[in-house]
Amino acid sequence: MVVEDHQQLENGGSVRVVVKGESHFRNVVWGPVLWIKMLAKELHWSFVFGVVSLYGINQGLGGSLGRVATEYYMKDVQKVQPSESQALTAITKIPWIIKPLWGILTDVLPIYGFHRRPYFVLAGVLGVVSMLFISVLGNLHLYLALLWMTIASAAMAIADVTIDACTAYNSIKHPSLASDMQSLCSLSSSIGALLGFFMSGILVHLVGSKGVFGLLTLPFALASVVGMVFSESHVPGFSYKQVNQKFIDAGRAMWKTMKCSDVWRPSLYMYISLALSFNIHEGLFYWFTDSKDGPLFAQETVGFILSIGSVGSILGATLYQLVLKDHPFRGICLWTQLLFALAGMLDLVLVLRLNLIFGLPDYLFIVVDEVVSQMIGRLKWMPLLVLTSKLCPHGIEGTFFALLMSIDNAGFMTSSWLGGVLLHVLKVTRTEFGNLWLAVLIRNVMRVSPLFVLFLVPKGDQNTFKLPGEIMGGDSDDEKEEARNLELASLVHSADRR
Repeated sequence: MVVEDHQQLENGGSVRVVVKGESHFRNVVWGPVLWIKMLAKELHWSFVFGVVSLYGINQGLGGSLGRVATEYYMKDVQKVQPSESQALTAITKIPWIIKPLWGILTDVLPIYGFHRRPYFVLAGVLGVVSMLFISVLGNLHLYLALLWMTIASAAMAIADVTIDACTAYNSIKHPSLASDMQSLCSLSSSIGALLGFFMSGILVHLVGSKGVFGLLTLPFALASVVGMVFSESHVPGFSYKQVNQKFIDAGRAMWKTMKCSDVWRPSLYMYISLALSFNIHEGLFYWFTDSKDGPLFAQETVGFILSIGSVGSILGATLYQLVLKDHPFRGICLWTQLLFALAGMLDLVLVLRLNLIFGLPDYLFIVVDEVVSQMIGRLKWMPLLVLTSKLCPHGIEGTFFALLMSIDNAGFMTSSWLGGVLLHVLKVTRTEFGNLWLAVLIRNVMRVSPLFVLFLVPKGDQNTFKLPGEIMGGDSDDEKEEARNLELASLVHSADRR
């Protein structure tokens, strides 16, 4: 082989070596662009555009800005305790728990003959109005502010459910691209979050938390733009008398699927793994910014640290795409859960100030902590997303994916409430952080507990795992042709034609 290469060099191969080098350079530079073009060609450009717009800008950029603004709004404007802030902000996640409702509405209830476009527009309008109310009204009561935050969360959930449906639908139609689609979603979200967190602290410092809420009208307006520009087939002559029956049929189909052990077992694991990972973020946030014994980070510093953490999330998504996407579900869940618990010990080192004993400044240590935690968290989350997308039967992809994601969101909310209770029991307040280290230690120990129910996760490979045929159902030739021609087609409409 070496001789052959040498002969090629003697025959003018020097030019060939340069070409190979240039080709490799082009692959490195243009690889992501070609990858996105491939997905756009295989899945249609409208899907890729929707993912980037909603996951990247609306949820990634807007979500990160909203998170930091909400934390400072609760702490500095409403002046609530960390445990109270933890519990109240968890309430804003309720719209994500009832995602199946939004999924059923978008699947079975078209507006003016369209299943998707009106809901995108509605989501954008609700988000814009809610953010304007919070930013403009002065001395807004805590519970009224919480109401508008919840409405904004509902707007984001409504817009999200359509992209979720398309992701689940395409994961079933193109199982070999399921991991690529989840990587696109995660990378879009992570890059958007990186930019959002980087700007968040600066914007909070310049215009205040209420001013940031005003700026959040722009990402929500983009959801309405998506609804206006993408192409969707019109459903003529829809009989609204069928809506009740369609709700009943969707409910029966979901119940039938959930009774399948291949579905409820991993769903239960996903809930347990999230619920038992106690969320005590608000206690740590107050300690970072208010405690005299803590780092006393400024607003700009907090935003910068969180943006660097988003780099870890991007690294996690990239590592999963390049190395881990072909590994069995159970094995990757085992190791990522263990690493997730170990990563939490970095918070314990910081709270106990052990980093200063070893000569590591707070700023450097917390940057490393955030990068590692975000990377491990993303690695833990990615296989669960792939598994979720593969648990959806034909015909109710959107609704059932929303149901599974609502289980995950219920796990997140349970984690926040349990974390709030833990902070309250340990008497961690705005001014007292003596037991914060114990809260961190208990959280880390609880992160190991989901391993006791790891047997609920299937052993199958991520690319070949499928539900039983009687659950998945089948496609007729007409439906396959329709799936090729429709852009973001109505999933239930396809089911009706079976």
